[in-house]
Amino acid sequence: VQLQASGGGLVQAGVSLRLTCAASGLTLSRYSMGWFRQAPGKEREFVATISWSGVGKYYTDSVKGRFTISRDNAKNTVYLQMNSLKPEDTAVYYCAAGPRSNYRLDSIDHWGQGTQVTVSS
Repeated sequence: VQLQASGGGLVQAGVSLRLTCAASGLTLSRYSMGWFRQAPGKEREFVATISWSGVGKYYTDSVKGRFTISRDNAKNTVYLQMNSLKPEDTAVYYCAAGPRSNYRLDSIDHWGQGTQVTVSS
């Protein structure tokens, strides 16, 4: 199983980025998916999760209204559209797969490698 995250970069505050998580070795529709992030010196935190169907979505308060999670099961891919980026969004972003039955992702079955997002002021 591999979850390959991409799309990070160094950007200025206020701009947008779209992260992509390409899954291989698993059938994406069997999993709830999510994005997490870890800033330097901080614990990893959840950012957004999405149910297997794409209907259910859940965001941490700090990104509501700015970030949108989506998925394309036919392409085995999950996205995180990040708008109006802020310096406090700077972190390594990870995608993760968890039980289909609980899209809040209280448990994780598979972690991907991270992609760095750096937002300058």
